[in-house]
Amino acid sequence: MERNENGTLKKGTVLNPAGRPKGSVNNTTKEIRDFYTDFLNGNKEKIKADFEDLEPKERLKFIIDISKFVIPTLKAVESDIEVKGVFNIPNIPDIGNRKK
Repeated sequence: MERNENGTLKKGTVLNPAGRPKGSVNNTTKEIRDFYTDFLNGNKEKIKADFEDLEPKERLKFIIDISKFVIPTLKAVESDIEVKGVFNIPNIPDIGNRKK
């Protein structure tokens, strides 16, 4: 077993080569996902009818909440930018003080 100078394992060293392959799904997780998928597929019409009964604000909340499970979430990215020379910022109107 290859180790670094400080005694930790070198990158890429596998302690259990017969272990679960990277990216494989836990059997219990797979069963739960399959059950959930079957449940949703079996109740599509009821879910649609219930959705139509919601108030517009509740419909929007439902769409946002369910989107978390369908659309991948984006991670925040940090960036350091160094600007050299002249940098002009366009004049953007203040939309916070608009009259309704």
